[in-house]
Amino acid sequence: MTTRREFIKSAAFASAGLAVGGLSTKTNAASYSRIVGSNKKVNLAHIGIGNRGWEIMNDFDKTGLANVVALCDVDLGAEHTKKALAKFPNAKRFKDFREMFDKMGNEIEAVAIATPDFAHFPAVMMSMAEGKHVYVEKPLSRTFHETELLIQAAKKYPKVVTQMGNQGHSEANFFQFKAWKEAGIIKDVTAITAHMNNARRWHGWDTDIKKFPDAEPIPETLDWDTWLMARDYHDYNKDFHYGQWRCWYDFGMGALGDWGAHIIDTAHRFLDLGLPEEVTPLKLSGHNDFFFPMSSTIEFKFPKRGNMPPVVITWYDGVDNIPTVPEGYGVSELDPNIPSVGGGQIQPAKLNPGKEIYSKELTFKGGSHGSTLSIIPEEKAKDMEKNLPEVPKSPSNHFANFLLACQGKEESRSPFEISGPLSQVFCMGVAAQRLNRKIVFDRETKRVTNDAFADAFLTGEPPRKGWEDFYKI
Repeated sequence: MTTRREFIKSAAFASAGLAVGGLSTKTNAASYSRIVGSNKKVNLAHIGIGNRGWEIMNDFDKTGLANVVALCDVDLGAEHTKKALAKFPNAKRFKDFREMFDKMGNEIEAVAIATPDFAHFPAVMMSMAEGKHVYVEKPLSRTFHETELLIQAAKKYPKVVTQMGNQGHSEANFFQFKAWKEAGIIKDVTAITAHMNNARRWHGWDTDIKKFPDAEPIPETLDWDTWLMARDYHDYNKDFHYGQWRCWYDFGMGALGDWGAHIIDTAHRFLDLGLPEEVTPLKLSGHNDFFFPMSSTIEFKFPKRGNMPPVVITWYDGVDNIPTVPEGYGVSELDPNIPSVGGGQIQPAKLNPGKEIYSKELTFKGGSHGSTLSIIPEEKAKDMEKNLPEVPKSPSNHFANFLLACQGKEESRSPFEISGPLSQVFCMGVAAQRLNRKIVFDRETKRVTNDAFADAFLTGEPPRKGWEDFYKI
C-alpha cells in the first residue's frame, strides 16, 4: 500500500519553493560560521544512517550549517545505527521515509540519502516532489530509466537544489581540471584508462551460482519489506544486507558504480562526454547471472563533440586485471583523502584507483576522488611547469557546498543535470556487463539500437505493487 499517494498530484508547490537564503557569495571552507545569516541552519533529515550514512552525517555536522531534525532507517536499533541515534537524540526517528514526510514534512528543508543504490530512487523522487533539497550518494540510481526520471524531475522542480555525493567535484581535482582545460593544457583527449583493482566483497564467491542464497530469519530490528522498496521481493539473506547489496546485480552497481564517479567524473564533465555511442565488455572473468564478475574490462566509445575528438574510456576492475601504464608513470599513489570503507581505510593495491588520460600531445596521471593530475613523464612536467595556470582553491567542501546552495549562497557543483548523465554511463556499463554483450546506443533518442532486450534492460523491471506512483513525473 502506498502512503503519500497524493505527493505526485500535489507536488506543484515545490516549483514555487524557495531556498533558505537568497544571497550569492563565495566563502572559504574555514569561514562558514562567519557567513552573514549562516546562523540560520538548514533543517536536514537523513535517510540511511548506518555505515556510509553515518560518515555522511558527520561530514554534514562538521560544516556547522545543518540542524538534524529527523533520522530515518529501516534498521533502527541495529548496531550500525546506534551511533547516529546517540549523537542526535533530539531528532525524530522513522523507519519509513514516507511516514517521515507525513508526520513532519513541514519541518524539513533538505534530505541526505545514503541508502543502497537500488533504494535511492523512491526517496529522491518523493523528496523532490515535497520541495526538499536533495543530497544523494553516487550513483544516482540503479537503472538508466530511473536516472532519466530524476533528471526530468530536477527540471520540473528547478528551485530544488540537488547534489550527488561524488566529493571530488568540490576538491582540488575539480578546480585543477577546469583550469587546465580552460587554459588549453588538457585538450584533444582521445583515450582514458580508468581502474579500480582493489579486492571487492564478492571476490572469492562461487561463480557457478544457480540461484540466490537461501532465506534466513529477518533480524528483529529490520523492516525488510521497506528495505526492498520498489524492487521485486527477495527473501532476506545476510549477504544482501550491511553493504553486501553492492555485490548483486539486483541491488548494486559493482565496482564501476561504486568508484566510477570518483575516477572519471571530472573528465566526463569538462570534456563534455555525455552518453557513449558504444559500450563493449572486453573481458568478464567469472561472469554469472547473479553477482558481478571477478574482473571486468569495459570499453566506452564517445563521439566527436564540437572540435573535440572521439574519446575511448577503458575501465578495468579486478585484482589481477591491471592495465598497462605508460612509460614514466612513476609510483602508484593512494589519495589519503579517500573516505573510509565500512569503518576501515582502503588498502593499497598493485595499481591504486585512478586514471591515465591520453591527449595528442600530453599524457596525464591521476588518482581518485580529489587527487590532482600530473603530467608524465617527469621531464615533460618540468618543461610544462611555466605554462600551467594558477588553480583556485575550493571555496567549500562538497557537504558545505550543498548546504550553502540550499541557503542560496553557492551553486551545487554536482547537480542532477551534471551527475545524471554520468550515472547513466555507469548504468550502461553495468548493462553490458550483466548481459555480456555489446551495446550500440543512439544519443539522441537514448535507445539501444542493436539489441531489443538490452534496450528494455535499460528501463529495468517494473516497480513492485504500491510503488508505481514514484515513477510518474
